[in-house]
Amino acid sequence: MELLKPLQDATVEIFATMLTMDIVPGEPLAAMEQLQTSVTGMVGLAGTHQGVLAIHMPAEVARTVTGQFLGMEVEEINDDVLDAIGELANMLGGGVKAILSEKGRDISLSLPSTICGAGYRFQCMDDVEMILAPFAIAGGQRFFVELQLKNAV
Repeated sequence: MELLKPLQDATVEIFATMLTMDIVPGEPLAAMEQLQTSVTGMVGLAGTHQGVLAIHMPAEVARTVTGQFLGMEVEEINDDVLDAIGELANMLGGGVKAILSEKGRDISLSLPSTICGAGYRFQCMDDVEMILAPFAIAGGQRFFVELQLKNAV
């Protein structure tokens, strides 16, 4: 999908500017395995394109990212973590909206939401184009940005 590079670039930029974190994109994956002890932030897209943008983070990565976001140590998955990962999904959704829409008026974003758990699968839509982009933070820990998208027009 031609959106891979712009999605990777937007993700790297958001982490650099909002979190002062350098992240490294990896090769896209074909499918996501069951998520284990993870936090997922997501935002829906509606309009000329329909879909969902999700960011999947293992709990340890979510705590690290939230700590960087808030400037404090985070020891457990709590409301701060859920809010931070939801806000990251919102920022990435805004980036996707800008990539897909020249004027930004033909795509709407939902409010961000988050889920977390010990083991779950993430599947929002059938018959969509999907990008599953892994990223690594310092220490080699990985998280994933997923875009499921179909054209509504």
